[in-house]
Amino acid sequence: MLAGSGEARGLADALVAKGLPFAAWLPASGRVVTDWPCRIYRGPLESCLNDAALTAVLDASHPFAAQVSRAAADHCAQLSIPYCLLRRPEWLAQSGDLWTHVRSEAEAAQKIAPGSRVLVASGREGLAQFAALKDCYVYCRQIGDAPDTPFPLTRGEWLVQHPPFPVEEEVALFRRLRIDWLVLRNTGSTRADTKLTAARSEGVQVAMIARPAPPDAPCVSTAAAALDWAASL
Repeated sequence: MLAGSGEARGLADALVAKGLPFAAWLPASGRVVTDWPCRIYRGPLESCLNDAALTAVLDASHPFAAQVSRAAADHCAQLSIPYCLLRRPEWLAQSGDLWTHVRSEAEAAQKIAPGSRVLVASGREGLAQFAALKDCYVYCRQIGDAPDTPFPLTRGEWLVQHPPFPVEEEVALFRRLRIDWLVLRNTGSTRADTKLTAARSEGVQVAMIARPAPPDAPCVSTAAAALDWAASL
């Protein structure tokens, strides 16, 4: 199993309960829990995929880990190894949402008006794409510890917080920081949708970054369906 999504750890417990033998590959970076009930790989994905014991791949990686999914799907196709991608449903705009659909952080930056106060919740990896927003004040949410590097933009700061983020706390945050724009990736996570509810209630503009296209391979949308696929092998 390739980990990285919010469903992966619970799915590991379900695989154990089913008595299904498996190992888990964990990405080298990112917030991935380490108390796994199985053998784990933390090295290059290629090393994991080339393990002689591998007979199937259940891809529960992050929805934006496109390179991981493509590499795994291609490898499995070449060797006729069963592969299945767990891809949870995307968020869909609701009545009252003020969404602008974009394909990247760079495109999101182009949509934001001068003088806006922006909360970037898409990770710090794409923060450099907002460098042109010199008249804006940009907050970048970080989970856990503060980064050990200075904030890279002219006007802005790290916003270090710890989940969970109830709707009422997100609303209070948007009001306190006077947020005009929220930037985030369409992960579809139920644990992260409280910020969307808060943005809707506060009239905050949302730059919603679309997911990369999945590989052309078998796909399921729930952990239960992924478990059924594994059990059917």
